[in-house]
Amino acid sequence: MSGTFLTAEWRKLIMAQYALDPAALAPWLPRGVELDYFNTGREQRCYVSLVGFLFDRVRLKGIAVPFHMRFEEINLRFYVVRTEADGARRRGVVFVREYVPRAAISLTAKWLYDEPYQTVATKHRIAQSDRSLDVSYEWRYRGQWQKLSVEANPQAQLMAEGSEEEFLTEHYWGYTKRRDGSTSEYGVEHPRWMVYPVASFEVCADFGAMYGDAFAGLTSQRPASVLLAEGSAVTVRAGRYLPA
Repeated sequence: MSGTFLTAEWRKLIMAQYALDPAALAPWLPRGVELDYFNTGREQRCYVSLVGFLFDRVRLKGIAVPFHMRFEEINLRFYVVRTEADGARRRGVVFVREYVPRAAISLTAKWLYDEPYQTVATKHRIAQSDRSLDVSYEWRYRGQWQKLSVEANPQAQLMAEGSEEEFLTEHYWGYTKRRDGSTSEYGVEHPRWMVYPVASFEVCADFGAMYGDAFAGLTSQRPASVLLAEGSAVTVRAGRYLPA
Protein backbone atom coordinates (compact mmCIF):
# COMPACT_ATOMS: atom_id res chain seq x y z
CA MET A 1 0.00 0.00 0.00
CA SER A 2 1.23 3.50 -0.85
CA GLY A 3 2.25 5.98 1.81
CA THR A 4 -0.24 8.25 3.54
CA PHE A 5 -1.13 11.48 1.76
CA LEU A 6 -3.94 12.74 3.99
CA THR A 7 -5.71 11.85 7.21
CA ALA A 8 -8.97 13.42 8.31
CA GLU A 9 -12.47 12.76 9.54
CA TRP A 10 -15.42 12.69 7.15
CA ARG A 11 -18.57 13.40 9.12
CA LYS A 12 -22.34 13.55 8.53
CA LEU A 13 -22.30 12.58 4.84
CA ILE A 14 -25.51 13.27 2.94
CA MET A 15 -25.70 11.27 -0.30
CA ALA A 16 -28.51 11.83 -2.82
CA GLN A 17 -28.63 9.18 -5.58
CA TYR A 18 -29.84 9.68 -9.14
CA ALA A 19 -30.19 7.01 -11.81
CA LEU A 20 -28.48 8.13 -15.02
CA ASP A 21 -28.00 6.78 -18.53
CA PRO A 22 -24.51 5.19 -18.48
CA ALA A 23 -23.70 6.79 -21.84
CA ALA A 24 -23.84 10.21 -20.19
CA LEU A 25 -20.80 9.33 -18.05
CA ALA A 26 -18.55 8.24 -20.93
CA PRO A 27 -16.61 11.57 -21.10
CA TRP A 28 -15.65 11.25 -17.41
CA LEU A 29 -14.82 7.55 -17.35
CA PRO A 30 -11.07 7.01 -16.83
CA ARG A 31 -9.20 4.50 -18.93
CA GLY A 32 -8.90 1.07 -17.31
CA VAL A 33 -12.09 1.15 -15.23
CA GLU A 34 -15.72 0.34 -15.96
CA LEU A 35 -18.98 1.48 -14.45
CA ASP A 36 -20.18 -0.29 -11.32
CA TYR A 37 -23.93 -0.90 -11.11
CA PHE A 38 -26.18 -1.42 -8.12
CA ASN A 39 -28.35 -4.51 -8.53
CA THR A 40 -31.81 -3.84 -7.11
CA GLY A 41 -32.92 -7.40 -7.80
CA ARG A 42 -34.97 -6.19 -10.76
CA GLU A 43 -32.50 -3.97 -12.59
CA GLN A 44 -28.94 -2.71 -12.71
CA ARG A 45 -28.82 0.98 -11.79
CA CYS A 46 -26.09 3.39 -12.84
CA TYR A 47 -25.95 5.90 -9.99
CA VAL A 48 -24.46 9.34 -9.57
CA SER A 49 -24.48 10.79 -6.06
CA LEU A 50 -24.59 14.40 -4.92
CA VAL A 51 -22.63 14.32 -1.66
CA GLY A 52 -22.19 16.90 1.08
CA PHE A 53 -20.06 16.30 4.15
CA LEU A 54 -17.83 17.86 6.77
CA PHE A 55 -14.07 17.50 6.33
CA ASP A 56 -12.50 17.74 9.82
CA ARG A 57 -9.10 17.32 11.56
CA VAL A 58 -7.28 17.43 8.24
CA ARG A 59 -3.57 16.65 8.11
CA LEU A 60 -1.46 16.55 4.94
CA LYS A 61 1.39 14.07 5.32
CA GLY A 62 0.91 14.34 9.09
CA ILE A 63 1.02 18.15 9.16
CA ALA A 64 -1.92 20.28 10.27
CA VAL A 65 -2.38 23.25 7.94
CA PRO A 66 -3.68 26.37 9.75
CA PHE A 67 -7.21 27.46 8.68
CA HIS A 68 -7.60 24.31 6.55
CA MET A 69 -8.48 21.70 9.18
CA ARG A 70 -12.29 21.93 9.04
CA PHE A 71 -14.44 22.74 6.01
CA GLU A 72 -17.36 21.53 3.92
CA GLU A 73 -17.12 19.60 0.66
CA ILE A 74 -19.84 19.05 -1.92
CA ASN A 75 -19.22 16.72 -4.84
CA LEU A 76 -20.87 14.76 -7.61
CA ARG A 77 -19.48 11.27 -8.03
CA PHE A 78 -20.18 7.99 -9.78
CA TYR A 79 -19.18 4.39 -9.16
CA VAL A 80 -16.61 2.28 -10.99
CA VAL A 81 -14.68 -0.96 -10.69
CA ARG A 82 -11.23 -1.99 -11.88
CA THR A 83 -10.25 -5.61 -12.43
CA GLU A 84 -6.63 -6.38 -11.56
CA ALA A 85 -4.43 -8.86 -13.44
CA ASP A 86 -5.04 -11.49 -10.73
CA GLY A 87 -8.81 -11.08 -11.04
CA ALA A 88 -9.25 -8.98 -7.89
CA ARG A 89 -11.85 -6.23 -8.25
CA ARG A 90 -11.25 -2.76 -6.85
CA ARG A 91 -14.47 -0.81 -6.41
CA GLY A 92 -14.02 2.94 -6.53
CA VAL A 93 -15.47 6.33 -7.39
CA VAL A 94 -14.84 9.05 -9.95
CA PHE A 95 -15.59 12.69 -9.17
CA VAL A 96 -17.24 14.91 -11.76
CA ARG A 97 -16.48 18.00 -9.66
CA GLU A 98 -15.73 18.79 -6.02
CA TYR A 99 -16.51 22.11 -4.32
CA VAL A 100 -14.64 23.35 -1.24
CA PRO A 101 -14.25 26.79 0.39
CA ARG A 102 -10.42 26.90 0.50
CA ALA A 103 -8.45 27.85 -2.62
CA ALA A 104 -5.29 26.14 -1.36
CA ILE A 105 -7.14 22.82 -1.19
CA SER A 106 -8.40 23.17 -4.75
CA LEU A 107 -4.98 24.08 -6.08
CA THR A 108 -3.21 21.24 -4.25
CA ALA A 109 -5.72 18.63 -5.42
CA LYS A 110 -5.53 19.82 -9.02
CA TRP A 111 -1.74 19.96 -9.01
CA LEU A 112 -1.12 16.57 -7.42
CA TYR A 113 -4.04 14.51 -8.71
CA ASP A 114 -5.80 16.46 -11.48
CA GLU A 115 -8.88 16.20 -9.27
CA PRO A 116 -11.69 18.52 -10.47
CA TYR A 117 -11.84 20.85 -7.46
CA GLN A 118 -13.36 24.33 -7.48
CA THR A 119 -13.49 26.97 -4.74
CA VAL A 120 -16.89 28.35 -3.65
CA ALA A 121 -18.42 29.78 -0.48
CA THR A 122 -19.91 27.03 1.72
CA LYS A 123 -21.66 26.61 5.06
CA HIS A 124 -23.29 23.85 7.07
CA ARG A 125 -25.64 23.24 9.98
CA ILE A 126 -25.83 20.20 12.26
CA ALA A 127 -28.48 20.15 14.99
CA GLN A 128 -29.31 17.10 17.08
CA SER A 129 -31.99 16.44 19.68
CA ASP A 130 -33.54 13.34 21.23
CA ARG A 131 -36.04 13.25 18.37
CA SER A 132 -34.19 14.34 15.25
CA LEU A 133 -30.87 14.98 13.58
CA ASP A 134 -30.90 17.87 11.09
CA VAL A 135 -27.96 18.25 8.72
CA SER A 136 -27.61 20.72 5.85
CA TYR A 137 -24.88 21.84 3.46
CA GLU A 138 -25.09 24.99 1.36
CA TRP A 139 -22.79 26.38 -1.29
CA ARG A 140 -22.94 29.48 -3.47
CA TYR A 141 -22.49 28.98 -7.18
CA ARG A 142 -22.69 31.89 -9.64
CA GLY A 143 -24.34 34.04 -7.00
CA GLN A 144 -27.03 31.50 -6.06
CA TRP A 145 -27.09 29.42 -2.89
CA GLN A 146 -27.60 25.68 -3.44
CA LYS A 147 -28.67 23.29 -0.67
CA LEU A 148 -28.59 19.64 0.35
CA SER A 149 -30.28 18.80 3.66
CA VAL A 150 -31.91 15.96 5.61
CA GLU A 151 -33.94 15.38 8.74
CA ALA A 152 -33.18 11.96 10.22
CA ASN A 153 -33.73 9.71 13.22
CA PRO A 154 -30.81 10.43 15.59
CA GLN A 155 -30.21 6.74 16.35
CA ALA A 156 -27.51 5.45 14.00
CA GLN A 157 -27.95 1.93 12.62
CA LEU A 158 -25.80 -0.75 11.03
CA MET A 159 -26.03 -1.13 7.26
CA ALA A 160 -27.58 -4.34 6.01
CA GLU A 161 -25.43 -6.74 4.00
CA GLY A 162 -26.05 -6.27 0.29
CA SER A 163 -28.01 -3.05 0.84
CA GLU A 164 -27.88 0.05 -1.30
CA GLU A 165 -26.22 1.88 1.60
CA GLU A 166 -23.45 -0.70 1.59
CA PHE A 167 -22.95 -0.39 -2.16
CA LEU A 168 -22.68 3.39 -1.99
CA THR A 169 -20.30 3.62 0.95
CA GLU A 170 -18.08 0.56 0.45
CA HIS A 171 -16.01 1.85 -2.49
CA TYR A 172 -12.44 2.22 -1.31
CA TRP A 173 -10.58 3.54 -4.35
CA GLY A 174 -10.52 6.84 -6.20
CA TYR A 175 -9.85 7.08 -9.94
CA THR A 176 -9.06 10.20 -11.91
CA LYS A 177 -8.99 10.82 -15.64
CA ARG A 178 -5.94 13.06 -16.00
CA ARG A 179 -5.44 15.74 -18.61
CA ASP A 180 -2.97 13.60 -20.57
CA GLY A 181 -5.49 10.76 -20.84
CA SER A 182 -3.85 8.56 -18.22
CA THR A 183 -5.55 7.26 -15.08
CA SER A 184 -4.42 7.71 -11.50
CA GLU A 185 -5.56 5.59 -8.58
CA TYR A 186 -5.48 6.14 -4.82
CA GLY A 187 -6.77 4.14 -1.89
CA VAL A 188 -9.17 5.37 0.80
CA GLU A 189 -9.37 3.53 4.13
CA HIS A 190 -12.13 3.77 6.71
CA PRO A 191 -14.22 1.42 8.85
CA ARG A 192 -17.75 0.43 7.92
CA TRP A 193 -20.08 3.37 8.54
CA MET A 194 -23.26 3.68 10.55
CA VAL A 195 -26.28 5.29 8.88
CA TYR A 196 -29.24 7.31 10.14
CA PRO A 197 -32.80 6.61 8.89
CA VAL A 198 -33.78 9.63 6.79
CA ALA A 199 -37.27 11.05 7.42
CA SER A 200 -37.20 13.91 4.90
CA PHE A 201 -34.78 15.70 2.61
CA GLU A 202 -34.34 18.74 0.38
CA VAL A 203 -32.17 19.08 -2.71
CA CYS A 204 -31.95 22.51 -4.34
CA ALA A 205 -29.16 22.38 -6.90
CA ASP A 206 -28.64 23.56 -10.47
CA PHE A 207 -26.95 20.45 -11.85
CA GLY A 208 -26.63 21.82 -15.36
CA ALA A 209 -24.79 24.95 -14.25
CA MET A 210 -22.54 23.12 -11.80
CA TYR A 211 -21.76 19.94 -13.72
CA GLY A 212 -22.72 20.43 -17.36
CA ASP A 213 -25.51 19.62 -19.80
CA ALA A 214 -25.23 15.85 -19.26
CA PHE A 215 -26.55 16.35 -15.71
CA ALA A 216 -29.05 19.18 -16.30
CA GLY A 217 -32.06 16.86 -16.12
CA LEU A 218 -31.24 15.97 -12.51
CA THR A 219 -32.26 19.46 -11.36
CA SER A 220 -35.96 18.60 -11.64
CA GLN A 221 -35.58 14.88 -10.91
CA ARG A 222 -36.41 13.45 -7.51
CA PRO A 223 -33.51 11.40 -6.06
CA ALA A 224 -33.93 7.64 -6.17
CA SER A 225 -32.68 7.57 -2.58
CA VAL A 226 -31.04 9.75 0.07
CA LEU A 227 -28.90 8.51 2.93
CA LEU A 228 -27.10 10.05 5.88
CA ALA A 229 -23.93 8.34 7.12
CA GLU A 230 -22.08 9.21 10.31
CA GLY A 231 -18.65 8.83 8.69
CA SER A 232 -15.38 8.22 10.51
CA ALA A 233 -11.67 8.85 10.48
CA VAL A 234 -10.24 8.24 7.00
CA THR A 235 -6.83 7.75 5.46
CA VAL A 236 -6.17 8.72 1.84
CA ARG A 237 -3.13 7.02 0.36
CA ALA A 238 -0.71 8.58 -2.09
CA GLY A 239 -1.75 8.02 -5.69
CA ARG A 240 -0.12 6.17 -8.55
CA TYR A 241 -0.44 6.11 -12.33
CA LEU A 242 -2.04 3.00 -13.73
CA PRO A 243 -0.15 1.17 -16.46
CA ALA A 244 -1.41 1.95 -19.96
